[in-house]
Amino acid sequence: MQTPAALGYRFPAEWEPHAATWLSWPHNPDTWPGKFEPIPAVWEELVRTLAEFEPVHILAGGESVMADAQRRVGQLANVTLHDVPTNDCWARDHGAMFLTGPLGTEPALIDWGYNAWGGKYPPFDLDDQVPRYVAEFTQRRRFDPGIILEGGAIDVNGLGAVLTTEQCLLNVNRNPQLTRPEVERYLREYLNVKKVLWLGGGIVGDDTDGHIDELARFVGPRTVVAAVEDDPTDANFAPLAENLERLRSFTDQDDQPLEIVTLPMPMPKFFGEHRLPACYLNFYVANGVVIAPTFDDPADSVALATLGTLFPTRQVRGIRALDLIWGLGAFHCITQQEPA
Repeated sequence: MQTPAALGYRFPAEWEPHAATWLSWPHNPDTWPGKFEPIPAVWEELVRTLAEFEPVHILAGGESVMADAQRRVGQLANVTLHDVPTNDCWARDHGAMFLTGPLGTEPALIDWGYNAWGGKYPPFDLDDQVPRYVAEFTQRRRFDPGIILEGGAIDVNGLGAVLTTEQCLLNVNRNPQLTRPEVERYLREYLNVKKVLWLGGGIVGDDTDGHIDELARFVGPRTVVAAVEDDPTDANFAPLAENLERLRSFTDQDDQPLEIVTLPMPMPKFFGEHRLPACYLNFYVANGVVIAPTFDDPADSVALATLGTLFPTRQVRGIRALDLIWGLGAFHCITQQEPA
């Protein structure tokens, strides 16, 4: 079978126009032990915000899950609920990865394999089936690479460069049979990228093994925003400093230098003894709006102002994520864009 790249498809940048955003409604109390009660309200605020700017599709399978989603957001304009069951809510990672193609090609998406970040949280069989449903509903051609890859593990500029991390994509709990060159080949053939930019590892508390959407993101064709920790005694200082050093040495697919903008880290956040992976990089870019996590932290205002400078044509909306982050993810982790 010909690969997406051979047929002219590509994975577009997140800031390109959207047809919709896809979500999975939260329902698994084990994801937020002892703190699930406030979580559906976070989804409600997110959906109400997104629906001002673009259509929202929500997987809410099962009677009780559908009833909760229907009560909170089902009557909103621009919102469609789907009776499709999931194991959990991390749509960035278990959802379809939508492609765009040349004029005249049929719509398409990628159905990567999904194993809940290296088999950490079984069962994940329902989540792994989500792209099949989305392909059927949207009438898109489905490409199946046959390897594990989560959406939060990669970030692209839409022109041929992709950011990722060694800790995640080279982890033996994902695709132990693949070498680095083989991983790069899959990225080139399915995302249509020319250059893979490898960072090292992730932040403390991140159970994804270093997803890039906690570390560094493209915000323009050659502009990358990166997390930095200013306290040299903090456990995140060294890995983020190493990532920043690598970023400053990188060039894009045309061998042009990248512009690097930094975002501060919030002060360490804990639930009990557990340090949480709180980070401002887990923002989501939609039509006309950037939705960013806030943490009741002095750095919130700096992060929102910086994102406002980087996305001058969009509103920047901060949504409180202190409850959400106890599930070890934020707004980028729970969204997946469908390009127009």
